[in-house]
Amino acid sequence: MSEIINNREYRQKILKEIIKELHSGKTVEEVKPKFEKNFKGVSVNEISQLEQALIKEGIPVEEIQRLCDVHAALFKGSIEEIHRQQKPEEIPGHPIHTFKLENRAIEKLILEKMRPDLEEFLARDTEENRLKLLEDLNQLLDIDKHYSRKENLIFPYLEKYGITAPPKVMWGVDDEIREELKQVKNLLIDYKGNKEKVKEELNKALTKVTEMIFKEENILFPMVLETLSEDEFLAIAEESDEIGYCLIQPEKQWRPVNVNVESKEPEEKLSPHGYIKFETGILTPKEISLIFNHLPVDITFVNKEGIVKYFSQGKERIFARTKSVIGRKVENCHPPASVHIVNKLVEDFKAGVKDHEDFWIKLGDNFVYIRYFAVRDEKGEYQGTLEVTQNIKSIQKITGEKRLLSE
Repeated sequence: MSEIINNREYRQKILKEIIKELHSGKTVEEVKPKFEKNFKGVSVNEISQLEQALIKEGIPVEEIQRLCDVHAALFKGSIEEIHRQQKPEEIPGHPIHTFKLENRAIEKLILEKMRPDLEEFLARDTEENRLKLLEDLNQLLDIDKHYSRKENLIFPYLEKYGITAPPKVMWGVDDEIREELKQVKNLLIDYKGNKEKVKEELNKALTKVTEMIFKEENILFPMVLETLSEDEFLAIAEESDEIGYCLIQPEKQWRPVNVNVESKEPEEKLSPHGYIKFETGILTPKEISLIFNHLPVDITFVNKEGIVKYFSQGKERIFARTKSVIGRKVENCHPPASVHIVNKLVEDFKAGVKDHEDFWIKLGDNFVYIRYFAVRDEKGEYQGTLEVTQNIKSIQKITGEKRLLSE
């Protein structure tokens, strides 16, 4: 056992060295021999544990993320084969099967449409060829749904089992891909004859997309299949429709063999039927839920321990929320690039420095107003944070007065 521990410590030390070398400017090819020498036959779980240990030591997620760019090249052939008698990922409708179907559709779009259309555009950058490439890119931007399901449904369950490093690193790369695809789209929308720039940026983004497919299917998905239970996969499958799918739809509805779905009681039967008394009235749990879900804003409540406790389910949510977020640490619900803002905000609320903070952003055609409020009890002690989000585009257009009913 001591040999295994020492070997892991040694590998962790080597990983640190590789990160430093990448940070100092070395290329993938330059660090590859060192990795291959020390990590031959390494398992998915060990890589996950090593990355997590490095983050616990204080190495920033962004530094670990440098490894992610190397994974695709370095891990090929080095991840031990995981054999299973049953392969749920091959069952139509299973969440992992759906993720893989999406990956095949993404690959097909890139190889059969985007690559040829890019070549045509480079040969003749006519308006027609520009629009064809722009249409391809708009289709690929559907990948946001694929990444959102991964981040909002898969990652929370991994975090429950203490696997936090790989999700944080992968989320960061997802955001890089999103941003790079949007940048290429802007280049095509505001095209000024700079087709070499379009070529460079699009090729860079497509390479990252392809590498992410490899990372998902050879690192993430085996880890998820090894860790999650059937009832957890069922919850993921049931919530996936809320976020949507990338380029395809699941082939069929999946039902696990070992979970008795039919025996589940309807949610309303499990809810208490009594009234809840407030300072200004009494309501049933059903009435409370209906009121929150009919508010013209989205609300999310995070308690004083930083745990997500509740979110409303209005007809048109601005940001995706799934039930798996309940019970999750709030910092794990945000991309790595914005976690420091969330942490600072909560620190200020707890310390009494602030009682609220407002943000506003453009999101597609919408103008989104995001407000955070410190929730305090009658003694002024911090009890949590309330997030209130609203699309105020229509409100901004209001002028004059309206005193009559609409027709």
